[in-house]
Amino acid sequence: MPSHPVPLGFVFRSRAKEEKAPADKAAVTDSTQTRHPQAPKGRPTPKRSEAQSQRRSVANSPTTRKEAAKRQRDERRAHMEKQRQALAGGDERYLPARDKGPVRKFARDFIDSRFNIAEFFLPMAVVILVLSMVRVASLQSIALLLWLVVIVLIVLDSILTGFRLRKRLTERFPDQNRRGAVAYALMRSLQMRRLRLPKPQVKRGERP
Repeated sequence: MPSHPVPLGFVFRSRAKEEKAPADKAAVTDSTQTRHPQAPKGRPTPKRSEAQSQRRSVANSPTTRKEAAKRQRDERRAHMEKQRQALAGGDERYLPARDKGPVRKFARDFIDSRFNIAEFFLPMAVVILVLSMVRVASLQSIALLLWLVVIVLIVLDSILTGFRLRKRLTERFPDQNRRGAVAYALMRSLQMRRLRLPKPQVKRGERP
């Protein structure tokens, strides 16, 4: 049978459809890609490096730095206020690290429950200084003698206090870290009772 000739227009239309089909498929694929939630509508999703750069620029902006600095100052001020109240009331949660723990609390109570010669050092030092400034030979000799007596008494009392406290701490806290507790207590004994921080929680003569 004789074959019918294919029209040229049909051939060109078929080729045009075949060339257009991949382009349409690519366009549909691009349009169906997931858009980044932070990317504005109608704009392509930014690359990861661009997004990180944008976040860094926002974080380093002057307004953000000022807000962060203000927030840190407020937090520091609140923490200092809680610490001040803890030093006055003895709240263990907000005490400085050097004052925390049952060992340090017992050391404080041990010192606060007794009279310590060292706590009267400042008043006696003032009296001795005044006597030494008077241009009387006998008074100056008395002042010098008082200096020697006060120093010897403080040293002897500190040695005895440290020995007793170390023994009590060993009995009360055998399995806990007691390092530095005796020195901490002796430094506290040098302060006048009303000036000690944290504030004394026991009365004189009361057993800690």
